Amino acid sequence: MSKKAISMLIPVLVTLVVWFIPAPEGLSANAWHFMAIFLGVVVGLVIEPVPAALVGLVGVCLVALLGIIDPKPAEGVKWALSGFSNSIIWLIFAAFMFAAGYQKTGLGKRISLIMVKFMGKSSLGLGYAVAFADLLLAPFMPSNTARSGGTIFPIAINIPQIFNSLPDNEPRKLGAYISWVAMAATCVTSSMFLTGLAPNLLAVNIIEKSAKVTIEWGAWASIMVPLMLPLFLLVPLLAYLIFPPTQKQSPEAPIWAAGELKKMGSISFKEIMMLFFAVLALVLWIFGKELGVNATMAAISIVSLMVLCNVISWDDIIGNKGAWNVLVWFATLVALASGLAKVGILKWIGTLAEASLSGLSPTALVVAMLIVFFILHYFFASVTAHVSALLPVFIVIAMKFVAPEQIPTFMILLSGTLGIMGIITPYGTGPSPIWYGAGYISQARWWALGAIFGAIFLAVLLVGAFVFM
Repeated sequence: MSKKAISMLIPVLVTLVVWFIPAPEGLSANAWHFMAIFLGVVVGLVIEPVPAALVGLVGVCLVALLGIIDPKPAEGVKWALSGFSNSIIWLIFAAFMFAAGYQKTGLGKRISLIMVKFMGKSSLGLGYAVAFADLLLAPFMPSNTARSGGTIFPIAINIPQIFNSLPDNEPRKLGAYISWVAMAATCVTSSMFLTGLAPNLLAVNIIEKSAKVTIEWGAWASIMVPLMLPLFLLVPLLAYLIFPPTQKQSPEAPIWAAGELKKMGSISFKEIMMLFFAVLALVLWIFGKELGVNATMAAISIVSLMVLCNVISWDDIIGNKGAWNVLVWFATLVALASGLAKVGILKWIGTLAEASLSGLSPTALVVAMLIVFFILHYFFASVTAHVSALLPVFIVIAMKFVAPEQIPTFMILLSGTLGIMGIITPYGTGPSPIWYGAGYISQARWWALGAIFGAIFLAVLLVGAFVFM
């Protein structure tokens, strides 16, 4: 039997084994059957024998066909398609179009090269240039894979080659440092902004459905920016001290960047338009609530204007496989997450949690939940799978034990771990395999650095629990 066949069989076996285990006390057989399919989906998302979106789609179809949510076929279909009418899912889709605009117009590349030109005279300066390029793109690119792997990587990976720092020739001279700074910086920016990481938006939607708490872009930023910005500013310096490059000066890098910018020519009208639309979107996301403008409608409207102004084309939209893939993937996961509540699984988990955690103080409970939620990412190769599998459970526990007035802040902090947790392993988030695959950092070194930086990142977040709660 081939490796692919075995990996396809594993989620099926998990589903069947759990399905035929008698339902625990307090859970109906129907709820337990839903749990069996849900666990099979989570396993499928982790090992990914087929595309992740297909895993979610199969799970939703099974639940609907078997009448587990509702025996009435019409109601089952309504539940199965509920994720596709979700506003957050369409906000994610629209943000992918912003990323396409950055890439097609060349604005993302220009921003990165300008940073290198003006900050790249030293290795530390290059680290900050790579980090700031990510920061400027983060609010508008929810795919950190597109941002770091698709936009930053092709530029940054050329820099060490100027100095003959290659994976098999003096990787520590410059390449390893640049790789690690780029990876660490994108993890921090992914947590800093609600729209900096697609699973952030998925988490916010699950929180709204399960805890009835709405988290706006500005509310997220009011907590996560003060926490993450100082950490972001320290990342290149921390890497420089903990994992220093052997080459300290890099006078050739600004010259190279200047040459690349010269090849690009002066800024184009489309780049200016893209910059205008990006700033407009940011303003509406921050102040939309006061202006009476919904964040999703603002994003979709601006994408429409981008097409009308020929910043991107309609073919760019219908041909963006990544965006449509994420739309289907997240829509099915939203439906499955809502199903956990519908069949009574979350209520059952909450009852169990109440019995086992009632002895902890509120502060100890909050700290413990943040640490456990973060550390459990060692078992996930997908932040989305992590959100889908664990967030509903942690929401139920929080609703039982965290003071009602502290719930919104705690939910932001809990969701805020999703970006920074990507640093801990070579497979922790989308860009990880790209930067690890560049070959400058060995697997052992990556795990060690991941543990060190992961501990630092988590410590900063825990400080936020004491400051904001």
